[in-house]
Amino acid sequence: MGGDRSGRRRHAFSSLAGNTALLRVLAAYLLFILTEYAVWIAMLVFAYNRGGTAVAGLVAVAQLAPAAVVAPVAASLADRRSPVVMLAGGYLAQVAGMAGTAAAIGAGAPLAAYAAAVFASTAVTTTRPAQSALIPSLAATPDQLTAANVVAGWLEAAGAAAAGLLVGVLISLAGVGSVFAACAGLGLAAALLVAGLRAPSLAAETEADTSTAGVAEGLRLAVRQPRLRLMLALLTADAVVVGALDLLVVILALTVLGRPPSWAGYLEFAFGAGAVLAATVSALLVGRRLGGPILAAALGLSGALAVIAFGPGLAGTVILLAVAGAGHLLLEVATRTLLQRSVPPRLIGRIFGVLEGFTMAGLAIGALLVPALAHLGGSRLAVLGVAAVLPLAAVAGGRAVFRLDAGTAVPVVEIALLRSLPLFAELPAPAIEGLAAALRPVRLEAGAVLIRQGDPGDAYFAIAAGELDAEQDGHFLGRYGRGDGVGEIALLRAVPRTATVTAHTAATVYQLDRDLFLTAVLGHAPTRRQAEDIAAARLATDG
Repeated sequence: MGGDRSGRRRHAFSSLAGNTALLRVLAAYLLFILTEYAVWIAMLVFAYNRGGTAVAGLVAVAQLAPAAVVAPVAASLADRRSPVVMLAGGYLAQVAGMAGTAAAIGAGAPLAAYAAAVFASTAVTTTRPAQSALIPSLAATPDQLTAANVVAGWLEAAGAAAAGLLVGVLISLAGVGSVFAACAGLGLAAALLVAGLRAPSLAAETEADTSTAGVAEGLRLAVRQPRLRLMLALLTADAVVVGALDLLVVILALTVLGRPPSWAGYLEFAFGAGAVLAATVSALLVGRRLGGPILAAALGLSGALAVIAFGPGLAGTVILLAVAGAGHLLLEVATRTLLQRSVPPRLIGRIFGVLEGFTMAGLAIGALLVPALAHLGGSRLAVLGVAAVLPLAAVAGGRAVFRLDAGTAVPVVEIALLRSLPLFAELPAPAIEGLAAALRPVRLEAGAVLIRQGDPGDAYFAIAAGELDAEQDGHFLGRYGRGDGVGEIALLRAVPRTATVTAHTAATVYQLDRDLFLTAVLGHAPTRRQAEDIAAARLATDG
């Protein structure tokens, strides 16, 4: 059992290395994380230097409140059309906001700088919902989906750590404004990385609805399902902690530890460094149940913060922040992956949009929580109060905490694959989800024969990764890859296989048995016409 899981894990990560589209999304995400964390820290330092904790907290809330409102509505676009448009557009909007902030700081206009920062932080809310809808559309298998989320978590940790160093160095060398200028350039590079990608919406055109209705449907789903509510609550509580930490590290650096402003970046680096170390452990999440790791991560994050409250000194604070960062990383990766597995694909963008809104609200609450608690009982009460947030969320979930993995996972990767095939693009959601649940993955080594000419047709194959070659009587007919399917002619025309299909490279295909294929295709008039057109075109090419 352990060897089988280890093999699945290795295959998932090795196949991810060959998925160019996913690698581009992940590279852009690393640049996004660098800019998101760097400009957030820089703006808090800028505001704190101009007015202390109160001004820094108000500026944080001013950035987060509009984002919390906009996020759920904007995210519905990721379900109704290709999420690539939303992802690239969001990156470009962030570039405009960061460049405006840099210009305003250079011109000595703090109010304009705050306004531009609000615009940039609002645009940030488009990234994670769009990416959460895009990655399943590009992944070849459910394990590759988990592997991509693990890598994204590792990149977030590495980016957060690097952002802390970047802020510290740039502020020391050229002032706060230089952070925003540098990040605008990084954001532009991220937009260019994803702009050329192609991925269909996870919802058919006939399923599209208005943004308001989509948000309402996502909220209704969250209200009806206790497990989904709990996952959203845990991630929102994690956001409260992170929002509080962003301000706490500034207070710890400048007030408690008596260090210069650049140390806010260095303490943030410690938090990110712990997450980077935890990323190696997060690779073990592939192929595993996720409820236990989620609870363990939440307890580790809260416990580390509770110890910081008792003043362990500079070295102890750095180490405990690293432990907290590790807990945060594992909690985010595991919970977001489980959320993707649990949500109907046509609602993924909307659910993650709701989550993004909750996240922004959580960050704002965290930013307000610290000044309030510090006013009531000083820095120790502030840290202990923040440490209690996640345990309170878990307790509020009751027994559902122990059933996070209950229920059948939604075959989101398989649904995205079928939706990308022209043959099935017009099938309604219930039909395509039923087909996706019946798909069986088949891995092929280079040179392996999938279909042999003359054999009876018993299945249709959707190509998820790799390339396959078709030959008829020794003559090359064509090469097919992701987004193509093979084997439909023998099924539709009730004839033997008309060609031999061989793996040109190592490949992953999904097998759909004959009876299910024919029931789905022949029972839906638009799909039947599409299938006949594809079969006729291929027969014409074969001839």
